[in-house]
Amino acid sequence: MWDLKDFQTTPEHIFKSRRQALKKLAGGSIALAGLTSFPSSVFGNANSFYPPVSNTLYKVNREITEEKLATTYTNFYEFGSSKNIWRRAAFLKTKPWMLTIDGLVKKPVTIDISDLLKKVGGIEERVYRFRCVEAWSMTVPWSGFPLKNILSFVEPKTSAKFLRFETFFDPDVAPGQKQNWYPWPYVEGITIDEAKNDLSFLATGIYGKELPNQNGAPCRLVLPWKYGFKSIKSIVKISFVDKKPQGMWERIAPLEYGFWANVNPNVPHPRWSQSTEQQLGVDNRVPTMIYNGYGSEVASMYNALQPTLKNSLFR
Repeated sequence: MWDLKDFQTTPEHIFKSRRQALKKLAGGSIALAGLTSFPSSVFGNANSFYPPVSNTLYKVNREITEEKLATTYTNFYEFGSSKNIWRRAAFLKTKPWMLTIDGLVKKPVTIDISDLLKKVGGIEERVYRFRCVEAWSMTVPWSGFPLKNILSFVEPKTSAKFLRFETFFDPDVAPGQKQNWYPWPYVEGITIDEAKNDLSFLATGIYGKELPNQNGAPCRLVLPWKYGFKSIKSIVKISFVDKKPQGMWERIAPLEYGFWANVNPNVPHPRWSQSTEQQLGVDNRVPTMIYNGYGSEVASMYNALQPTLKNSLFR
């Protein structure tokens, strides 16, 4: 799909070097006395879930974005409108972290995220394209589990049609939440069919390690065919409901940020084009793909809506 030069592709041996180092450690070829000389990124997190096994069904023909870029150029309005909010976000306490799953389910639960990972069978790594509504993009190895595993865990009732996600609210830690013109806490929503899609992912890690705070620790939603604002960060509550939730950005500016927010190069944002995107760390802009390149996996969910919603389907 993409006309990329060879030099734009990250060599496989570089991307996998961390895993190779771990294999050597397991085989005893690196002396214990030398361990402290290696950076922590070589060994991943001490948590038993990391580094995760890579699911090779989920890969893309794009260069993996440099970790430093993906973890320092982020949107997280709870900590401010600047992209460079990683220092502020560091003050958010993410352990322990309780997640409530309630609403129209047979088995509502409030559970620590680490215990939830055990209940759903651990985590895996998937490489996804990520497209921001601001027309920049990145390619990231996320760690986590399919969102549909949550459904199996809590057993939604037949009346549940949507999932409503809510992030934390703590203005003392997140200064952006003191800006009362935003309707905090951050809320987003998807349909239950979207939640069942194989691509829908609840991420707990990135680059083989636990999520840093600025990327949505300890758990965030990842929907690679939608614009990034739908992938809500630092989730504290998932509610199964029968009515369509209204997301924070949809509530603030419904003509710019709609419920569906599926990536579509043919439907411009009211203030800029969506036909191309700037990949972080890459000089040239590239064409934007419908559904961010995931049409074969998700388009069928929206075919019936096309005649009535038309372009608004993607807003």
